[in-house]
Amino acid sequence: MNGKINSIESEISNQAYVKLEITNKIGYITFFSPNSNSLPGELLRELANIINNASENREINVIVLKSAGERAFCAGASFDELVEINDETKGDVFFSGFALVINAIRKSSKFVIGRVQGKAVGGGVGLASACDYTFATKNADIKLSELALGIGPFVVGPAVERKVGKSAFAEMSIDYDWRSADWAKSKGLYVEIFDDINALDEAVNNLATKLANNSCEAMTDLKRVLWEGTENWDTLLFERAKISGRLVLSEFTKNYINEFKSKSK
Repeated sequence: MNGKINSIESEISNQAYVKLEITNKIGYITFFSPNSNSLPGELLRELANIINNASENREINVIVLKSAGERAFCAGASFDELVEINDETKGDVFFSGFALVINAIRKSSKFVIGRVQGKAVGGGVGLASACDYTFATKNADIKLSELALGIGPFVVGPAVERKVGKSAFAEMSIDYDWRSADWAKSKGLYVEIFDDINALDEAVNNLATKLANNSCEAMTDLKRVLWEGTENWDTLLFERAKISGRLVLSEFTKNYINEFKSKSK
């Protein structure tokens, strides 16, 4: 079946949304929220749901994950929501949202192509790392800033480490400065980087089109092989979420977020 066959959009708030569009056996999943595509808990859960649904949809053979806009790919966790967390249970629930999305990508029967058009911070680096094959622009610098907040990249860590290796992950986590898109490509997080978004989209669509016409059974079996050794993530990622859910309650983290938000006004 050719052409667009379906479009589903879930509104998370007055502005935030997750959208699935299906064209020529390709499922394009787009997320958006204000403040540089930062991720509130509700958006994380809806994103995980839509990835799971796309994985089960027989009209989809390959998935493309992207964010809206031309600047930031994803600024990580929503500071507005982080500062409102006042007990460990709420903290655990919030950070478990990242675990749900990463596991949805990991367990999907379809390959997920990442389309990273701009900078990625914290959880955004986790999403880019979890994708099976990630393209980016030369402006798609990365940063794991969690330690500066007083929490650490616990939930996204396994996905990032799997892509770049333990040494590079430690480097990013401890010295939480920006790393260039070229650096990310050299470590294996990005497969290829492009000068502009048009070139990025052409590469994404070319690969997605090629994969959409491959054997679904073969791709599912290959994906299972490529993710061998991650079977414990159903437990591991949620254990990591509990660590962040506890640390986010600290006075250090509250002060950092409030100072950051006041400077941003």
